[in-house]
Amino acid sequence: MTKTWANMTAAELGREIAAGRVNPVELTEFFLDAIALSSVGDRIYARTTPDRARAEAMAANSRAKSGLRRGPLDGVPISWKDLFDTAGTATEAGSALLRGRTPEQDARVLRAATAAGLVCLGKTHMSELAFSGLGLNPVTATPPCLNDPRAVPGGSSSGAATSVAFGLAPAAIGSDTGGSVRIPSAWNDLVGLKTSAGRLPLGGTVPLATSFDTIGPIAHSVEDCALLLAALEQGIATDLRGADLSGLRLAVLETVVLDDLRDAPGAGFDDAVRRLSKAGAVITRLAAPEVAEALRLAAIVVTAEAYGIWRDTIEAAPDKMFRPILDRFRSGADYSAADYVASWRRLDTLRQTFARRIATVDAVILPTSPILPPDARRLLDDAAYYAGENLLALRNTRIANLLDMPVLTLPTARPSCGISFMMQAGAESRLLRLGAAAEQALR
Repeated sequence: MTKTWANMTAAELGREIAAGRVNPVELTEFFLDAIALSSVGDRIYARTTPDRARAEAMAANSRAKSGLRRGPLDGVPISWKDLFDTAGTATEAGSALLRGRTPEQDARVLRAATAAGLVCLGKTHMSELAFSGLGLNPVTATPPCLNDPRAVPGGSSSGAATSVAFGLAPAAIGSDTGGSVRIPSAWNDLVGLKTSAGRLPLGGTVPLATSFDTIGPIAHSVEDCALLLAALEQGIATDLRGADLSGLRLAVLETVVLDDLRDAPGAGFDDAVRRLSKAGAVITRLAAPEVAEALRLAAIVVTAEAYGIWRDTIEAAPDKMFRPILDRFRSGADYSAADYVASWRRLDTLRQTFARRIATVDAVILPTSPILPPDARRLLDDAAYYAGENLLALRNTRIANLLDMPVLTLPTARPSCGISFMMQAGAESRLLRLGAAAEQALR
């Protein structure tokens, strides 16, 4: 049985624990051993938390034996992106600026997960201060990409996604400010959920741009994402039974997102759309000029806020940073307070316009990323290539952050090519049900 644990979903492992066929202590030791023995374990995990994991697993095992499990994932181990505070364990957000930073208490979502019985395996590597969609981090480590050993894995939740893809955790928790859950999920053939802003509390999470920061799970299945979301918000998981695509209206967004779409992501997206149509979905096309305008505002509303949060820390020791990340932060200084306020007022109007436009469809669909994972060495050696690929990687995903929409990315038939489903803010339950039906159609 243990030979299959690395490939099972979190939900499947939870059911095995409930049935008495899997011991949480043995399961946790399996993953701790896998991390220690893996040739890429230290490129994926910044640090593990074995003492905590073993104590949590022992408690979960006692509850399972007593028939007192706290939920469907009680006893299942998962990994955490290294920007979620963990009491007594360093949380450094992939940056030398925060080296040795050790919080005294857990982040709020980690506390909620622990209360639901989830076991904390450790903290995963990430893009520096979460400000890149590529996953390249020469300051700490660059995790591997599942489908191309020369490529970056996607970021900024790079280690979170690869911990799942490489069988070193059943699921992971990441954050998403402009695509940081969805890009590494797509590039490593996983399911990723970007939640609506404010859906999950950010307390104890190292910020990038608080107005846009969100938290979300990365996993093998939509069911896992539904169960993890429920655990993180201490709620009841969405019932996915009977989910069906028949008659659902899916609108292909045509504005911007299909521009410069490279061959493989384009082919993967087209194949996915055909499969969704065959499963009964009604496919329409959608032009939305407000999307293009919102993207033009991103440099002001996101970058200015990020630099405002980090300016003093960065400028106290700028030489500690990877230069492209430093330059991106500093570009936020180019805008005035008046620019920032005016841009936010305009963005609020654009959000309302887009919400009205999509009111008659069930979801908007688009390629998760227009590009495949770029070559890591070239990104290090060519600053212009880095800047261009990073902007393209993030272009499609950042739309949902700007317009405040939950998004689910699913794998397509093409490796490292995902398809995204977007809905109105707060519609996570409907999104997960649609995703469960789409998942069946795309297999």
